[in-house]
Amino acid sequence: MENKLRVGILGATGFVGQRFVTILENHPFFKVTAIAASLRSANKSYEEAVGNRWKLSVPMPDSLKEMRVKNVYDIDEIGKEVDFVFCAVDMPKAEIRALEEKYAKAEIPVVSNNSAHRGTPDVPMVIPEINADHLKIIESQRKRLGTAYGFIAVKPNCSIQSYVPTLNALLAFEPENVVVCTYQAISGAGKTFRDWPEIEDNVIPFISGEEEKSEKEPLKIWGKIQGDQIVAAASPKITTQCIRVPVSDGHLAAVFVSFKNKPSKEQILEAWASYKGKPQELGLPSAPKQFIKYMTEDDRPQTNLDRDFENGMGITAGRLREDPLYDYKFVCLSHNTLRGAAGGAVLTAELLKAEGYLVSRKQKELVGLRKK
Repeated sequence: MENKLRVGILGATGFVGQRFVTILENHPFFKVTAIAASLRSANKSYEEAVGNRWKLSVPMPDSLKEMRVKNVYDIDEIGKEVDFVFCAVDMPKAEIRALEEKYAKAEIPVVSNNSAHRGTPDVPMVIPEINADHLKIIESQRKRLGTAYGFIAVKPNCSIQSYVPTLNALLAFEPENVVVCTYQAISGAGKTFRDWPEIEDNVIPFISGEEEKSEKEPLKIWGKIQGDQIVAAASPKITTQCIRVPVSDGHLAAVFVSFKNKPSKEQILEAWASYKGKPQELGLPSAPKQFIKYMTEDDRPQTNLDRDFENGMGITAGRLREDPLYDYKFVCLSHNTLRGAAGGAVLTAELLKAEGYLVSRKQKELVGLRKK
């Protein structure tokens, strides 16, 4: 425990919060020392607060069953017990934005699964293998917030995790126009088949706000730091349709792409197979050994068979072929609550720790971080 950072989970009773709880059990870097939720759950044991709403196939960790749930707004009290927090609360966006800033200003760094700050110009929105360099904007954010230690970092929308890595590996060929249709699991809505029976034998061709996020967020990820903000890239142009389908976990994407400099199929496959990022270089605990895997079978990747590739942290692709309207088309898959949500946030926190942005309060005093 001495070498582990103390972490709190805000929104611990929800679907993504439950993922955080299970992922962080026995984590080599982090130890859960506080869990928090809404006022109605406060002062209950975690097991009592969740009740019959445990949504995962793996059991609740015994070590947290009796931990008392705190009110997410008890920031001073939570701050005494943690070095940073993961945020997965279910609130209106404006309330989340205000809550996360309160934590940051209280010198409690926030690694958020929420969308509230994804558009904030000095908040890094990170896929660790792609834009680890965006963490540098934290110093500008700290100046704005008036903090020495606190900041907010976010992970992007779960729907883009499947196709943005495959496109990022091909940036040297300058993709210009991209059409994506995503087929998204019900866990992305915080649901299981038990509590959403109307999705069975059904497809819903609308997910509120998802298409705007899927079109805009990749451009921030591919953007550049200019002064005190991240300026979004101008290309490629992306258009999407996002569809909810009756599968438990895993977001599948059908991608069509045209390039300024069209690569060969062999060049694409080599780019995918060889792609590595900072997490692989650093050997971070949650990093997949192989980030992108191409599957040669005509009917792969399949959601049920392939979503757990690299413990749910890898991306699988398949069906790469030339297209009569675009240069190429292919499909790709990611696990939406692991790579796309809690797992991606934990990997981001591991990167933040490795880069010196997350330290214990004791370490903070020893290294003499910049004061207000």
